[in-house]
Amino acid sequence: MGDCDPDDCLSEETSSRNICVFLVATYTDGQPTESAAWFCKWLEEAANDFRFGNMYLRGLRYAVFGLGNSVYVDHYNTVGRNIDRWLWMLSARRIMTRAEGDCNVAQSKHGSIEADFEAWKAKFLSRLQMLCRGEKKPCSGKCKKGKCKSLGKQSKESSEREQSASGYENTEADELFETSSEEEADAEEAGGTNSVVDVEDLGNIMSQMKKAKRERELEEGDVGMSLTQENAGRKEEGEREMVTPALREALTKQGYKLIGSHSGVKLCRWTKSMLRGRGGCYKHTFYGIESHRCMEATPSLACANKCVFCWRHHTNPVGTEWRWKMDQPEMILQEAIANHQNMIKQFKGVSGVKAARFEEAMTAKHCALSLVGEPIMYPEINRFVKLLHQHSISSFLVTNAQFPDEIRNLEPVTQLYVSVDASTKESLKRIDRPLFKDFWQRFLDSLKALSEKQQRTVYRLTLVKAWNVDDLKAYADLISLGKPDFIEVKGMTYCGESSASSLTMANIPWHEEVVLFVQELADLIPDYEIACEHEHSNCLLIAHKKFKINGEWCTWINYERFQELVQEHERSGGSKTFTAADYTARTPRWALFGSRERGFDPLDVRYQRKNKARDVSGC
Repeated sequence: MGDCDPDDCLSEETSSRNICVFLVATYTDGQPTESAAWFCKWLEEAANDFRFGNMYLRGLRYAVFGLGNSVYVDHYNTVGRNIDRWLWMLSARRIMTRAEGDCNVAQSKHGSIEADFEAWKAKFLSRLQMLCRGEKKPCSGKCKKGKCKSLGKQSKESSEREQSASGYENTEADELFETSSEEEADAEEAGGTNSVVDVEDLGNIMSQMKKAKRERELEEGDVGMSLTQENAGRKEEGEREMVTPALREALTKQGYKLIGSHSGVKLCRWTKSMLRGRGGCYKHTFYGIESHRCMEATPSLACANKCVFCWRHHTNPVGTEWRWKMDQPEMILQEAIANHQNMIKQFKGVSGVKAARFEEAMTAKHCALSLVGEPIMYPEINRFVKLLHQHSISSFLVTNAQFPDEIRNLEPVTQLYVSVDASTKESLKRIDRPLFKDFWQRFLDSLKALSEKQQRTVYRLTLVKAWNVDDLKAYADLISLGKPDFIEVKGMTYCGESSASSLTMANIPWHEEVVLFVQELADLIPDYEIACEHEHSNCLLIAHKKFKINGEWCTWINYERFQELVQEHERSGGSKTFTAADYTARTPRWALFGSRERGFDPLDVRYQRKNKARDVSGC
């Protein structure tokens, strides 16, 4: 639509035998996509401008298939509905009722948006065949002059076809009165278009409405039945699986190893880097994890936000509650470890891989529950975390601060993160694009719930230039609300062009800009100081002064001690508690802010990449 001039294109179609098909998606806040914005603006103005007249598109035949996600209740398929209504207001004729594809697997009529489209396509092609019946047949050339047999035959068929088509089109038009109350309201607001019916025409209209209903019921009962048999069987079984075949294919191409119907694991680029002795991630610098022994996973691919800077390209599903078939945590962890080990095995014998680290990597010691989605949505997240600890695997869980009750009910984890992507309600909505209507209150309640946790807590701030780098005072207020132990401030990672985001390289802050932001923020929160820096990740750590013991920072974690404490906690049935101060360790000099190494472990060798595409995945 971006290259289409609707003033010319649509008016030309009013006198043609073509059928215009509109496949349109609804974007943020019910707005059209960038390429369709001008078309929709023009069509809306034409439908409401008396200078065009309500007969402007009379003769144009069309069909609309809208793409949306019913989780966004207020704006579900708004664009498709608007285009359908505006065309109708200009007297264009539907050839079939508007259809809607739903990305929400749990509510999709046929199990996925792809299946919705296939079912609609079958109906659409069937409708086209109905319209094409009675086309002129070529003469055989054997008829005598003036006595063409096909002509008489065609004349009769043509007459029948015209009557059929006329009745059909009228049926479709009158179907509006039966199925679309929103269009009736629009007609009344526009001055009563088609709102007055002569008494002598009432019987004909009622007959056509009944005919339309019969056709639609017959169509829905017969056409495309074969496409929905599999989904019908799935409905009888109960909840649907979160991952559709198309989604599975997309995530697999991105390197995910999918587990069951809603979980996944992927090898982080920092795991690969540390296997080769080329340095670890910022969690190695800040907290002392061994990056080559870290497993990046999630028990829930679904998320409650669609953050503009997300490097997952929004291929994962979204939702506000668990509505899918659920796999057991024992199976998820077993498969996650097996898949992780298989990915590590692929590096055996690879040039540069250190043999000792390869052997260590076969036994995961850390799990970053930050791969994709919202892990805390998984109903058995507490059981899953306990299983990690039983395998002596530390847990780093990241949440988007939209589930305060789940945060309160969460069992102790090694370190709990919340993403604080903005400091005000307006900027949070613009950046995170949350599904919840009460997203801001949920956000604040999540920060309050975080302040009640006794183990290590972290705010994660992702800076996006021109989006969320202002209003430092508001950030300071949020910090006083949640009282985190640590605050990670990181510049956004550019993930390339994406239809799901308008961000460019210009939105990535320079490291010097991140440092300046952190210094100014630290000045506003007297109980905190800048502790660590990882220049490679464009990331700094602000820590609470309670972790500066006898003049030395202790931001690292004593992982063996944590495992002892959490096992004692579980054996006591939760009565024996522990705090973040019970499992700290001294931070090495090279990890501190202001050091010459700037967060790069001197035991490794820095590697400069040359003209190679970068794997943007990472925790």
